[in-house]
Amino acid sequence: MGQQAIPFRQRYVRDFYLLLHLSADRKVIDGMMFEPNLPRDTLILNRVLVQHSGDGGLYAELLQNRAFQQVDPASTTEALAAWTAVNGAKISVIVDSMPLSAALPNSLQLSVPQNANGQVGFTNSGYQGIKVDPSWTYKASFYYRFPQSTSFSGSLTMSLISSSGSVLASALVNISGSQTKWMQLNTTLQAMTGPSDNNNVFCVTLNGADAANETINFSLFSLFPPTYKGRENGMRLDIAETLASLKPSFFRLPGGNNLEVTGQTIDTRWQWNATVGPLTDRPGRVGDWSYINTDGLGLYEYLTFCEDVGMEAIMAVWAGYSLAPSSVNESQLGPYIQQAINFVIGDSASSAPATIRASMGHPEPFKLTYVEVGNEDFFSTTWSNYIATLSTQFPDLKFIATSHPSNPVLTPAPSYYDLHVYDTPSWFAGNSFYYDNFKRNGIFYFEVSEYAAISTNANNLFGTPAQGRLTYPTMQGSAAEAAFMTGLERNSDIVFAASYAPLLNHVADSQWTPNLVSFDAGSVVQSTSFYVQQLFSVNRGDEYLPSTLPIANGTLFWSVTRRTTTNELLIKISNTDNTSQDMTFQLPFANVAPKGTVQLLTGDAAASNTLDAPTSVVPSNQTVATGVTFNWTAPGYSVAILTVEAS
Repeated sequence: MGQQAIPFRQRYVRDFYLLLHLSADRKVIDGMMFEPNLPRDTLILNRVLVQHSGDGGLYAELLQNRAFQQVDPASTTEALAAWTAVNGAKISVIVDSMPLSAALPNSLQLSVPQNANGQVGFTNSGYQGIKVDPSWTYKASFYYRFPQSTSFSGSLTMSLISSSGSVLASALVNISGSQTKWMQLNTTLQAMTGPSDNNNVFCVTLNGADAANETINFSLFSLFPPTYKGRENGMRLDIAETLASLKPSFFRLPGGNNLEVTGQTIDTRWQWNATVGPLTDRPGRVGDWSYINTDGLGLYEYLTFCEDVGMEAIMAVWAGYSLAPSSVNESQLGPYIQQAINFVIGDSASSAPATIRASMGHPEPFKLTYVEVGNEDFFSTTWSNYIATLSTQFPDLKFIATSHPSNPVLTPAPSYYDLHVYDTPSWFAGNSFYYDNFKRNGIFYFEVSEYAAISTNANNLFGTPAQGRLTYPTMQGSAAEAAFMTGLERNSDIVFAASYAPLLNHVADSQWTPNLVSFDAGSVVQSTSFYVQQLFSVNRGDEYLPSTLPIANGTLFWSVTRRTTTNELLIKISNTDNTSQDMTFQLPFANVAPKGTVQLLTGDAAASNTLDAPTSVVPSNQTVATGVTFNWTAPGYSVAILTVEAS
């Protein structure tokens, strides 16, 4: 390939606001953001899109179906999901005559047979397994009561059992047959040794001979490993650390599909007040991807996670419709204009929702700048109702519309839009200049709060893998996304945020591919797109430097920023072709260091990081000879960050 000369023009400062974003219906969280006053080259967490990315994923709780929420006790398969009887015990889910709470009406009833022998009870298999790490201390608990008072007095054993039947950890708790009201029992578990796999179970048993004919009710089980930042009811350590390593700036919550009420009724929409307060008061809900969300990972947990990672929440509110379809009449929207915003930023001395926040341990308001009305509201006419109410009550907030810009025409005219796109690698590479000709008319774009290269087949984007759908991000797709991101950075005067989607995916129970981060019960896979997002995020400048522009229909793309505090040039380069391409750099600086660094991600077009091969494509660090003029070769299908000191 011939060399492409890239002379830098005069230094030039752009004013932009970049953020990162997440979501969450207890499935997949997927998006990322950029930081204020920096070139927008960072990701964060976005909406929930895939099975068990909240419960069973980011949320650290290890037990599935822990409180029998939203299940029909008459349906044995659904009601007893993840639970199995041990040694002849009889277990069933019942509508308890004295429920633990109004939110948790069901309980697990254990009946010990008359001729029981040995240890009898039940197990929980977690979310396709339970990771047992001997360096961890697990917190285990449950509530119990006897339906009728008996003379029984004895102990229950809580334990972690391997797939081979070995006891990895155990603890005894005493129970009494006279306990007819709910009582919570707590203990800790620590394994003596680590098992060979994650096919482990949580087990509760008692001596069958001693407890013959006894009946015991149980509710709200819990098993927590160590959590991110040590938070009670917190986040899974490895997933949270993976997300934090992206250096995200924002988190979009509660997630796009939580606000669409796809296939659900208006009454079963996500409601913030059902996700806060004690776990005993959270009824859970069947999410839009057709599985049950415990809502243990609720609004408060998302907000504290944002604080722990150092990112800002982008709050979304329900727009008054479901895709069932059904809608609330505009004249009746008043009660539905959610006051979750008051929970987030209200004064705890005068706001009832804010008082709840304070009671949970956060008397001061959380940080909130942006509020999004709905999700993909391409036909929504409720914008004016929401803005009339919310802008009056919260004049300092900025509100984001989620329809197509100017279609439909919204009143008052939005200043911010959220756009989504899922397409082919070719589309992303070909649209690096998408925003270059947008009018600078005071409108800013969240471009995009959901985007990803998901298929190589432009005629059937959402088909099967045999039809081109990607299972994991590929190097070809990730390089194309990087090309698109260089255009976002170049246009960061109007593009204020962007985030990849979906964010998280449990590989054993997936409903959408590809995803930024995949995982199972014990491991996390950082995709090629994850590394692209990370490279852009951790290499942010505070000035954008114009240069010779790439060719719009070419295969080599770049953008340049500068860190003024360190005089570092950050040159982001994407090669979307399979052949290497030579580049020549001409720097308009008197002092240029003789050497620079290169962070390089490269691989074959179809190269992916998977559960079986999690490190097939990872960034490498190199040095490069630099100067006022220097050469460098971009490998085929690559994303690189060249860092050079210049003043």
